[in-house]
Amino acid sequence: MPERQEHFARHGGVHFSNRVPPEEINRFVRELPPEKRESLFEVLKELEQAGMIVIHNDGIWADGEGKVGGSREC
Repeated sequence: MPERQEHFARHGGVHFSNRVPPEEINRFVRELPPEKRESLFEVLKELEQAGMIVIHNDGIWADGEGKVGGSREC
């Protein structure tokens, strides 16, 4: 298993970790039907259900610029 990497979704700031290499995640997303790729929420849900990522419900978020905890502008 690859080393777990912490990430934040660019839009929405959801905190998650990958369980598989990024290449495997990219391949999975490319193979999703178009209607499943319309929203980031749907893609994250599909990835989590497939066991490829873990979404952390820890109250830690990032703004659109990637600043953890947000910014005054957000």
